[in-house]
Amino acid sequence: QVQLVESGGGLVQAGGSLRLSCAASGSSFSINYMGWYRQAPGKQRDMVATITSRGSTNYADSVKGRFTISGDNAKNTVYLQMNSLEPEDTAVYYCNGGYYTGFKYLEVWGQGTLVTVSS
Repeated sequence: QVQLVESGGGLVQAGGSLRLSCAASGSSFSINYMGWYRQAPGKQRDMVATITSRGSTNYADSVKGRFTISGDNAKNTVYLQMNSLEPEDTAVYYCNGGYYTGFKYLEVWGQGTLVTVSS
């Protein structure tokens, strides 16, 4: 079974930057994609950015030009560089991944990391 461990959240002023990391661990698995989602208080969980094992990326319109997702396949780790942060970016950020293990395709979520942007 794969587990995702996130790190890098915290408090930052508007206009600042943060970098989130998410590492996948387990045995006998192959990552298909990894991504970041976020959930603000009282709102639904929304996609922020995703990246496939081949490096194809996808971003929510609200973060294009400010956030960059990247991955290290050798480390099974995905990063989210967040620049020009705005108070509206305040949320719990969750790492998500789809992976193959044997003949099964499964999806897993991390525990979440809080990002707070002060105005």
